[in-house]
Amino acid sequence: MANTAAERLLELARERGILRSRDLAELGLHREQLRRLQARGLLRRVSRGVYRASDADVTEQHTLAEVCRRVPTGVVCLLSALRFHNLTTQSPSEIWLAIGTAARRPKADPLPIRVVRFSQAALRAGVEAHQVEGVPVRVTSPAKTVVDCFKYRNKIGLDVALEALRACWQERRCTMDELWKYATICRMTNVMRPYLESLT
Repeated sequence: MANTAAERLLELARERGILRSRDLAELGLHREQLRRLQARGLLRRVSRGVYRASDADVTEQHTLAEVCRRVPTGVVCLLSALRFHNLTTQSPSEIWLAIGTAARRPKADPLPIRVVRFSQAALRAGVEAHQVEGVPVRVTSPAKTVVDCFKYRNKIGLDVALEALRACWQERRCTMDELWKYATICRMTNVMRPYLESLT
């Protein structure tokens, strides 16, 4: 393998944080080059078809980056979004990921993913774009995350939803208008009304 191809591949892995083997074709690189760099100890195989540079800094959100590289159309939501925004004391063992109601369930191999299906309106509303280890990560905003917690309170618990609402409001991470907007989109106005009225 030419040094220039190896250098390009390593630079790409460092730039993107996580590299999928299928990304190589568009760049004119062969998958065999991944295996050779792995054998030399310059790349590390994270899961099937997913690699990162061996010397890359691994943050606590590394699994989040891996999941979002593997499922780029998913949106980080619920407990994982609360954790991302530091709005909970919960530490989920899975990455909660929203996909559309008709979307195909992602195959994530050993990655710990908890899939939740959102309507198209709920999937598009209140999504923020972030970067984690060079990987584009889509996460629900603080206000949208709180509303989603009430919508899925049977899965995560009403106590978690209430904790998130109090934290979000006390830390001024959202406005009442934002909460009402997403409560309307998610059809949660009746459920959330008494809790929102108690804040004012």
